[in-house]
Amino acid sequence: MTLSSLLGYARLIWHKHRNLLLTLLLGFIGPWFVFIKVGQEVWEDKGFPGDQLILQLLHHFDGPRQDALAVWMARAGGTRITPLLEAAVLISLVLARQRRAALFFLLAVGGAGALNLFAKLLLARARPNFWVSIAPETSYSFPSGHAMGATALALTLGILLWPTRGRWVAVVLGMAWALLMGWSRMYLGVHFPSDVLAGWVGSIGWVWGVHLLFSRFALAMRGFWGDTRSYWLTHPR
Repeated sequence: MTLSSLLGYARLIWHKHRNLLLTLLLGFIGPWFVFIKVGQEVWEDKGFPGDQLILQLLHHFDGPRQDALAVWMARAGGTRITPLLEAAVLISLVLARQRRAALFFLLAVGGAGALNLFAKLLLARARPNFWVSIAPETSYSFPSGHAMGATALALTLGILLWPTRGRWVAVVLGMAWALLMGWSRMYLGVHFPSDVLAGWVGSIGWVWGVHLLFSRFALAMRGFWGDTRSYWLTHPR
């Protein structure tokens, strides 16, 4: 395998499959790399160097309004309200006979929830214990289920609504919802920042991976592998 053949292959793939490569890097490979890296740090009982500092900084700016908002977010993202919303969306898609969209929604949102539960049981990270929280939690900490669920729901709805005129409204509201949910978990002192980060990127990697299977990028992958095979069959190694 010569340097010239490698460069030629790189030019070919970048020219013909640039969008696919960027999508894989930013939506799938990058988020999963961060998720696994953070999980490795937690597994080695390290976490992020700034975990405690960020929590203490947020706690320093507490107040009645922030308390009320954070508690409301905790309830909205918990096991009562969000599952009902997800069920309503799924039922609506089924009744509208959008079976492919319904299956995508189920795998994207449900799969993110299953991934969260698996990671919690695998790493069994204890919750932060720097002050008495006004909305305490007793389950494992990593990754944040609230942040992961909010991101999965927001990204999935954003993908489903992308062909519509309201796509940017969905994207902006979804991002705000996921970010605010992450803030609330740290503000309440029930999650480390690394838990929240892992929840965000874990959902992005999972949902985008499911999206790739359901979208035209699945066909693009076939073209990618076909071009790769053809190139190396006709060029010296």
